[in-house]
Amino acid sequence: MSENSLHGGIDAGGTTFKCGLADASGNLINTHRVQVTTPEETLAAAAGWFASNARSGSLKTFGIASFGPIDVDSRSASYGTITGSAKPGWSGMNLRGHFADALGLPVTVDTDVNGALLAEMILGAALDCSSAAYVTVGTGIGAGLFANGGFLGRPSHPEFGHIALRRHPSDGDFKSVCPFHDDCLEGLASVRAIRARANAPEDLPADHPVWDIAADYLAQAARTLTLSFRPERIILGGGLMLAPHLISRIHKAFDQQMGGYLEHVPSSELITTPGLGDNAGLIGAILLGQQDAQ
Repeated sequence: MSENSLHGGIDAGGTTFKCGLADASGNLINTHRVQVTTPEETLAAAAGWFASNARSGSLKTFGIASFGPIDVDSRSASYGTITGSAKPGWSGMNLRGHFADALGLPVTVDTDVNGALLAEMILGAALDCSSAAYVTVGTGIGAGLFANGGFLGRPSHPEFGHIALRRHPSDGDFKSVCPFHDDCLEGLASVRAIRARANAPEDLPADHPVWDIAADYLAQAARTLTLSFRPERIILGGGLMLAPHLISRIHKAFDQQMGGYLEHVPSSELITTPGLGDNAGLIGAILLGQQDAQ
């Protein structure tokens, strides 16, 4: 491809769409955040940004790493369509079709966690790992799993955010924020759940008791992944993991829960935050588009 070619992608989250352009070498050269409102406004604003910032004919590939549930089966007639119990108003929206029409080129779609995991395995914290998991802890919770040369759950994708947990002893009276389950990971440990108990996570002091509750639940998630999947790396990303003190609490809770069972690398190496930071999902989206074009 020409050295002047550009590669686009969107990390489509529940709160913002992070849009980006990379050059022929894969370097991010421009990014932009679109606040999620109605589907029509959000998609129009995102497509408009790419139209304004990519020279005519320069955009060669495009990928979307999206919140779900979403149809990720490329053989399906509804490939790229948000399904089921997504954000109000978004169910039935075909992201792939919208951007393919708006930009005039093929669009690859996968989950936000699969996109982030792809980027981390190629460039980040799971580099040289043959198996890994990426768990995003934000407005919702989801996980991408990679082993045996591909993402697990094909032709669909895991809904790891809805695994059942045991309640923390200090959390018995909290009402889950998940409308479907009173005991699931997303309902108890997402940013929405932390906000419902206390306040916005970024406004909470490091010694607030809610952090130990969150660490316990996320350690249970890591324990489930370890005992059922045995990944070489578990990467915890998303807005909640921006709290710098949380990962060490998770390591401690994980070690306590495992009780010395199994030989594995130290929890500080097994369970990490993203090597690519907040850009993992966006870089992964761009990589998805590039890989499909090869």
